[in-house]
Amino acid sequence: MESAVEIRHLVKEFRLPGHKTPLRAVDDVSITIAPGEVYGLIGPNGSGKSTAMKALLGLVAPTAGTCSIFGNDSLKVDSRQEVGFLPENPYFYKHLTGAETLRFYGKLCGLRGPSLEKKVGELLELVDLTGARDRRLGGYSKGMLQRIGLAQALVQEPRLVILDEPTAGVDPIGSRQIRDLIFELKGRGITVFLCSHLLEQVQEVCDRVGIIFRGRMVKEGSLDDLLSIDDQTEVILRNASPELLAKVREAVLADGAAELIRAGKPKTTLERLFLQETLDRKEP
Repeated sequence: MESAVEIRHLVKEFRLPGHKTPLRAVDDVSITIAPGEVYGLIGPNGSGKSTAMKALLGLVAPTAGTCSIFGNDSLKVDSRQEVGFLPENPYFYKHLTGAETLRFYGKLCGLRGPSLEKKVGELLELVDLTGARDRRLGGYSKGMLQRIGLAQALVQEPRLVILDEPTAGVDPIGSRQIRDLIFELKGRGITVFLCSHLLEQVQEVCDRVGIIFRGRMVKEGSLDDLLSIDDQTEVILRNASPELLAKVREAVLADGAAELIRAGKPKTTLERLFLQETLDRKEP
């Protein structure tokens, strides 16, 4: 099956004035995202998250390595035809209303007439802004602006949506609404590539997670695998007597009154894993 995103051995260096040695912002990072998957990339500020996203979008050229979207080279313009992007700090014309904003972006994507008006209505309903369709963006809250930004990213019905810190500066209610929208996108089979420092949000919505630190991928995998504690085993019993608890698994299977609900590795949290993988790697 063709991958939605394929980043292979990506390296990105920047030349800084007054420095002989270039700054390596991304160092040999590889990421594969399957169609319909929600992938979260997390890391401290300055770790290379946004640079990796910009390389995937073709906004910066890789120093080495390759990026592709549904098999198309990211440096080619046609690779972006099926991509919607919400940057961390989107800029909108504050004098336009919500409906006018989506109408503007729809026209940029080639929509006209009744099909454009239908799309505007559908997107406003999707992001729960129908009641604010005729309000100028200058009067929108931060959460509303992020939701109208997500709506504009969906105008051309993309197969891949890239979100850079979609809930930055958003209050808890707005953050919950955006998380619900990500679930809605997943339900529609849209692939989501999410960059965030809000670990609770990532843990809630993502199927797979990568942790990037100082430009290098230090941990990656499915959320269940990453949060499993390798050297511990957890057993949960229902209706078990105190005597039975001392007999471990074999006795549970032999006992007719007890039910083995689950056995496996207990979970850590994404926050603990993140701190473990980054703080432990800091220079002395």
